[in-house]
Amino acid sequence: MARINVNPNRMELLKLRKRTVIAKRGHKLLKDKLDELMKQFMSLIKESGALRDRVEARLAEAYTIFSIARSEVTTEEVRESLAISEAVLDVGVRRENIVGVKVPHFELRQEGGYDCYSLSTTPMAFDAALQHYRELMPELLKLAELENNVKLLADEIEKTRRRVNALEYVLIPSLEETVVYITMKLDEMERSYRTQLMKIKSMQEEAARSS
Repeated sequence: MARINVNPNRMELLKLRKRTVIAKRGHKLLKDKLDELMKQFMSLIKESGALRDRVEARLAEAYTIFSIARSEVTTEEVRESLAISEAVLDVGVRRENIVGVKVPHFELRQEGGYDCYSLSTTPMAFDAALQHYRELMPELLKLAELENNVKLLADEIEKTRRRVNALEYVLIPSLEETVVYITMKLDEMERSYRTQLMKIKSMQEEAARSS
C-alpha cells in the first residue's frame, strides 16, 4: 500500500493520527449503514416478490374473464363501452426516508366509475373483468413503488460499499503505513541526534582533559 507523501515531522504525525481516527469512525458508520441498507433491501425484495406473484395471478384471472367477455361482443362494442368511461385516476407522490435514501411513496386516487356503458348490450363478464382491473390498480402502483425503491436502495448499497472498501482497503492502510513510517523516521532522527550529542560531549570532555 502506497504511503502518503508528507514531510516526516511531529506535526504531520499528529494530523495523520487524527485523520486515521476519523477515517476509522467513518468506516464504522458506513459499515453500519451498509448493514441496515442490506436488511431493508432484502425486506423490500421479499415484499415485492410476493406482491408480484399475487398481481400476476390476478392479472391472469382478469385477462381470462375479459377474454370471455370479448368473445360475446364485437371489438367495436368493446371500444364504445370503454370510450365512455368516467373514471379518473390521479397519482400523488411524497418522499420517504429509508436509511438516508429518499424514496417516493405513491398515493392513488380513483374517482368515477368504469361501468358507464349500457348493461343491456354488454355481458356480465365485462363488469367482472373491469372490477378486477379496478381493484388491481392500487396493487400495481404499490408494486411499481416497491420495485423502484429496490433499485434506489441497490444503487445506494453499491455506492456505500465502494466507500467502505475505499476506506478499508486504501485510505486507512495508507494512513496507518504513513504513521508507522513517520514514527520510524522520527525515532531514527532522535537516535541520530542523541548520537551526535554524545559525540559532541565526548569531544568536549577530551578537549577539557587535554587543556
